[in-house]
Amino acid sequence: MILRSKTAQLMLGASMGLVLGAGAVSADTIRFWTTETQPERLEKQEEMASQFEAETGTAVEVIPVEETDLGTRATAAFAAGDLPDVIYHPLSYALPWVDAGILDVDAATDVIEELGADTFAPGPLALAAVEDGTASVPVDGWTQMVVYRKDLFDEKGLEAPTTYDAVLAAVEALHNPPEMYGFVAATKVDEGFMSQVLEHVFLANGVSPVGAEGFEALDEAKTIEVLDFYKAIAKASPPGELYWKQSRELYFAGQAAMIIWSPFILDELAGLRDSAPPTINDDPTSKDLAAATGIVTNFAGPSNPDGAAWGDVRYFGITSDADTDAAMDFVKFSMDEGYMSTLSIAPEGKFPVRRGTADNATTFVDGWSKLDVGVDRKAPLSELYAPEMIEEIVGGLDVAQRWGVAEGQLGLASKMINSQVINRLVREYIDDQRDAAATVAALNEELAKIN
Repeated sequence: MILRSKTAQLMLGASMGLVLGAGAVSADTIRFWTTETQPERLEKQEEMASQFEAETGTAVEVIPVEETDLGTRATAAFAAGDLPDVIYHPLSYALPWVDAGILDVDAATDVIEELGADTFAPGPLALAAVEDGTASVPVDGWTQMVVYRKDLFDEKGLEAPTTYDAVLAAVEALHNPPEMYGFVAATKVDEGFMSQVLEHVFLANGVSPVGAEGFEALDEAKTIEVLDFYKAIAKASPPGELYWKQSRELYFAGQAAMIIWSPFILDELAGLRDSAPPTINDDPTSKDLAAATGIVTNFAGPSNPDGAAWGDVRYFGITSDADTDAAMDFVKFSMDEGYMSTLSIAPEGKFPVRRGTADNATTFVDGWSKLDVGVDRKAPLSELYAPEMIEEIVGGLDVAQRWGVAEGQLGLASKMINSQVINRLVREYIDDQRDAAATVAALNEELAKIN
């Protein structure tokens, strides 16, 4: 490891005969910005900081920062030369912050190499890859899921919904409204949920609106496959403006064969949250629906047989103003002996991106599956779901993708998504306002204007 920190540089100076005061060669405190700002989550992070201080003698000041304020706070702190040492941040900041000089790529890459790059899921590493290494250290993540009634699929001899064709076959076999809808697709144009679901469906067929140079026209044939698939599942959905709320309610009531949702549904499915109970029977604490449910994370269209998983990953960024050695030690602690504490902050939405160690390749996955989830009642995921489902949940991170990441165009892709142009035009196609080819042309025309 290269000695880069302020502390290390001072120690090197002392070895060359410089006279330094005792206080100049030790970092007593580092600062850690976290977007996990809820009181109970902050308490767990404070406990981790205390454990780290007990082990190393370095204190960690845990500073909550709302995610909506993170970009402006980091930019202002960088301009003032007052960045914290470590920032817990979403994927969307990783590459832009490298370009801005906020992150220390060498430090993050050293941490990953020292922990063992092969102990991390490849997807989160690839998402934050830069020319000279990795922008930040991946911490946790989740992948969007096709949630489905495995019991009904098994009864009908249906394949799991891992492909467009398998989904459509299941829709044909199970759609029987109003008792059972084949799908509940997102159709509410002004909801971010629809944007998220659509990006997943586009990725599944290998379709993206960005390339290395910026906007890249959507391939007509592949995009028509996406549009036709989405129209089919929307037509198998209830009428109205649908988003995450109706998806969950109908599935929980036993009236939906398939939905697309985040893993934050996993504890609710098992009756562990009073504010969102399963209503499939008279017992709001029942685990019956969880037992009847299967999930798919990697989902494929006809033009992309390898498929894709839509992933959201969080990272520890070591900043350019950090006391680097102390910051690296804190990140290594949080990703090794303290990793179960890191994941325990919200296990249902913090899948382990580091699977294990050189000595035990699955120790962190095994430990995570035994962490309690739930709000009003608690239980570990390993008691609620079968081992193969736990494997599917975690395995999606191996192939996690997002538009624009591989091309270095995440910022542009985000603008396209946030414009809701795609939502609007897809909804108009669903509503038969234009044909598929004209919709592709309209998408290309509108997306080309965004920069």
